Amino acid sequence: MKNAQSNATVYAPSSQQLLLWSGLLGVALVWIFWDFMQRQVLFAIKQQADWGHTLVIPFIAGYFVWNCRTRLLAKPFERSSFGIFVLLLGLGWYILCSVGPMVLQHHNLMGFGVACTITGLSLFLFGWRAMRYLWFPLLYLFVFGQSISDRLMEIVTFRLQDIASIGSYYGLGLLGLDVTRAGNTLEILYNDNTYPLNIAEACSGMRMLMAFLALGVAMAFTGLKYNWQRLTLVILALP
Repeated sequence: MKNAQSNATVYAPSSQQLLLWSGLLGVALVWIFWDFMQRQVLFAIKQQADWGHTLVIPFIAGYFVWNCRTRLLAKPFERSSFGIFVLLLGLGWYILCSVGPMVLQHHNLMGFGVACTITGLSLFLFGWRAMRYLWFPLLYLFVFGQSISDRLMEIVTFRLQDIASIGSYYGLGLLGLDVTRAGNTLEILYNDNTYPLNIAEACSGMRMLMAFLALGVAMAFTGLKYNWQRLTLVILALP
C-alpha cells in the first residue's frame, strides 16, 4: 500500500509475521557477519568472567522490543529509503575492516559496521516512527553486546587501577595499618615485616563495570517509570 502524501510503502504485519521476519533476518545477519560473531562468542566463552554477559545481551534487547510490540504495531510501518544508505555504509565499512589494512582489522571497528548495517536495515524496513521504540534496544545491543578490545581497555583500566590503589591505601590506613604506596604497589608493615600487595589490572573493575552497567541499564529501562530514577540507578552501578 502506498501513502499518498509521502509515496512510501506502508504495511502493517502481525506479531507472528514480525517475529518470523526477525528470525529470518537474524539468520541472514549471522551468515553475513559470521566472522565477527564467531569471534565474539569465543571471547565470551573463553573469558566468561569478563565477557560472558555478552551472550545474553541479544536476548535482553529482543525482550525490550517484545515489550513495546503493541506500540510498534499500533500504526502501519512506513519504510525509509535513507535506511538503504546507512545499510550500505555499514556493509562497506565492515568489508573494509575485514579485508583492508591491518590497522582497520579491529574487533570493535568491525562491530561498528555491524551496528550501522542493522540500524540501516531496521530503518529501511520499519521507518522513522518505529525507530522511536527501536533505538534503545539497538543501542543497548551494540554497546553491551560486544567485548572491548585490550587496546581500548588499557586506556581506561590504567586510571582505574590508580583509583583502586589510592582507595586501598587510604582504606588500609583507616584500619590502623602502616601502609606505603608506590604506583600500583602497596607495602604493609606489620610486626616488623613488610608485605607487598600489587593492584593488578583485573582490580581496576572495568570488565565488571561493563556487566553491572548492562544489568543496571536493563533494570532501569524495564522496572522504573521516571527518567531521574533510571539515571540514578545507572549511576549507582559505577561505584
